[in-house]
Amino acid sequence: MDLRPYLDGSVAPRRRSLAEALDGAAPGDLASLVWDSSEVVLRDGELSVVVTRTDASTLRVTTSWGAEQIQQIVPIPSRPLLRSELDGALADISRPLHRREGRWFDGLPLPHGRGQADRIVPAVAPEELGDPGFRAAHGVQRAYIAGAMAGGIASPELVIAMGKAGYIGFYGSGGLDLGVIEQAVVRIKGELGAQPCGFNLLHNPSEPAVEEGTVDLYLKHGVRTISASAFMGLTPAVVRFRLAGLHEQDGEIVAPNKVLAKVSRTEVAEPFLRPAPPKLLAELVASKAITPRQAQLAAHIPIAEDVTPEADSGGHTDGRPLSVLVPVFRRLRDRVQAELNYAVVPRIGAAGGIADPESLAAALTLGAGYVLTGSVNQCTREAGTSPLVKEMLAQAGYADVANGPAPDMFEIGAKVQVLSRGSLYAQRSQLLYDVYREHASWDDVPKVQRDKIEKQILGRPFEAVWSDTERYWTDRDAREAKRAQEDGHHRMALCFRWYLGMTSRWARTGDITRKRDYQIWCGPAMGLFNDWARGTPLEAWESRTVVGIADALMTGACVVLRQRMALG
Repeated sequence: MDLRPYLDGSVAPRRRSLAEALDGAAPGDLASLVWDSSEVVLRDGELSVVVTRTDASTLRVTTSWGAEQIQQIVPIPSRPLLRSELDGALADISRPLHRREGRWFDGLPLPHGRGQADRIVPAVAPEELGDPGFRAAHGVQRAYIAGAMAGGIASPELVIAMGKAGYIGFYGSGGLDLGVIEQAVVRIKGELGAQPCGFNLLHNPSEPAVEEGTVDLYLKHGVRTISASAFMGLTPAVVRFRLAGLHEQDGEIVAPNKVLAKVSRTEVAEPFLRPAPPKLLAELVASKAITPRQAQLAAHIPIAEDVTPEADSGGHTDGRPLSVLVPVFRRLRDRVQAELNYAVVPRIGAAGGIADPESLAAALTLGAGYVLTGSVNQCTREAGTSPLVKEMLAQAGYADVANGPAPDMFEIGAKVQVLSRGSLYAQRSQLLYDVYREHASWDDVPKVQRDKIEKQILGRPFEAVWSDTERYWTDRDAREAKRAQEDGHHRMALCFRWYLGMTSRWARTGDITRKRDYQIWCGPAMGLFNDWARGTPLEAWESRTVVGIADALMTGACVVLRQRMALG
């Protein structure tokens, strides 16, 4: 109701009496009169109304009619926001807003106020995003994971920083010696105590003993949470970890060990969403790794209560879009849950391409119960890689990536996504794979091509590489060394894998002489993050911390979600 025609001295036309206008007025109509002053007077004949702002939340309304006078205290609804103020109000995630009659106001609508709010934007906190079951299961404040980047890039410092801030980070144990992993486990658990932390279990098809040894180490030190990555199917090692300590308590099954499976295909995800297969259980019982009773209990729990579909990401990836994977994985989960009726419904997360508030908010909108970031975290102060690599990553655009053969799955042609800007890893590793596929042994490769590979890629004679490789495998697994001595094709594979494995080490140590060979796992998300961070305190990698990035992305996602609520 517009009361301005009754302002003292107004000459605006009046369509009804002031008394009638007051009957139809809401507190907001009175408050609008004193937005720019502390007191106004309304007049209509003998009737006068003095409206005074007493404080930020109330008005004093003094009505006079002849000798009679009535005084009322009226609560002030929030003043309407100017259009120029709305963006700032939405960015203040602790500030609820509502819209009424086309105008935005601070706060929630008064319960008995006139005028119906047609839209409400509540306060949104990062602690409220995602699945509360995820936060409870892992003892974290926020449903956000810093993923396990292999080779110790997801370093002890990174995991410790995340755990102390109420998040969970996973140590990147893939490709490291067991002694190095053990030192990291002891340090991380020693500093974090009961605070959340996790460790990677990277599938190793060529050396299953490495998986088994890693699980032995984790069980020895009481590790409770692992991230199972690069798996193509269930292995005895991951099942053994999950079932260790499985027991009943007060009629309920208690599984102290948690597995988060990071996968990119539903055919790989489904075995993780189901109980361990009977054949594997029988083998574990026969080897006395688990008891017969644990095998019975295992039929009622999934291998993983958290399954993370990994979209277009750094490292091992199928390059699928997150907008496809999350809904498909959720429907798969729902079908399995309807069939098996677990006491705890498995959660579906999201990884790959999450690097700014919009992409994080999109993942949550798709129904992800939590998010996992990777590429962006290796460009932080805590990441276990060289300053030169961090500088290269900080300059990357979303298209500065390429695919090259993976060191751990070279013979089967599996690939990893890497940074292409400033490195020739993708091209050089592909050339080695093509040579391996086309020739039965190194001696069969034309001399011109052999010379080129030795000079431009290996950086040394093939026989020198084989000498080091033979010594390495003789100590690690003599069967591999013996096979390579007898099989020239296998010898070539092992030597080429030497190069592929060294490229990531040269990157982590910052060997400037091998910069063109660097294998830097990286997805388009790195470029997305750099684009978003441009012009902000996070632009320079020296200013980036893993917790600072997590906080910025989670808080930014809250802003994005509030903006979407406002737009409707």
